[in-house]
Amino acid sequence: MKNNIIQSEMDVKGSKINVVRVDGYEYISLTDLAKTQNDEAPADVVKNWLRNKETISFLGVWEELNNENFKVVEFDQFKNEAGRHAFTMSPQKWIRETNANGIISKSGKYGGGTYARSDIAFEFASWISPEFKLYLIKEFERLKRNETYQEKIEWHANRLLSKLNYVVHTDAIKKYNVGSFNFERGLLWDYLICLRKKKKHEI
Repeated sequence: MKNNIIQSEMDVKGSKINVVRVDGYEYISLTDLAKTQNDEAPADVVKNWLRNKETISFLGVWEELNNENFKVVEFDQFKNEAGRHAFTMSPQKWIRETNANGIISKSGKYGGGTYARSDIAFEFASWISPEFKLYLIKEFERLKRNETYQEKIEWHANRLLSKLNYVVHTDAIKKYNVGSFNFERGLLWDYLICLRKKKKHEI
């Protein structure tokens, strides 16, 4: 997943909120959002939100609409238990047990924590503060329009395309048993030889 991640940051009412783009989708840091309420134990804020029956219901509907591999049976069990005093839920448990993809958990000292797709992050922000949610939406829309952010996405896409082309070229050379070559100077020449050899096989 690391190679498919683009990291960015938003400033929402003086709070730094990390955003990661994974496989073409933006995920907003719930951990950073939770820090606006409890800087020492943001994970507890997220867990408290996940204990709510309304939260579990919302997450379940979101996953059913956006995730064909979502485990509905496990979700129904959590939905029935949610709201009870003994019910506990963590992001890791939700992801593991239901195969959810709307929430992801990243490890690491920097940039680690719990992230969620924008729809889910807005819902979490609304639970924290409806006013804060509006500021978050505004800054997220600003980020999406930001030229630097768009250039970063384009650069990342071009980088992945270059890697794909490189793999295609080298695989083609290996397939037709072309000998050793200098990758920096001889790649194009060897590839042309490879194509010529392929045409002879086809004839």
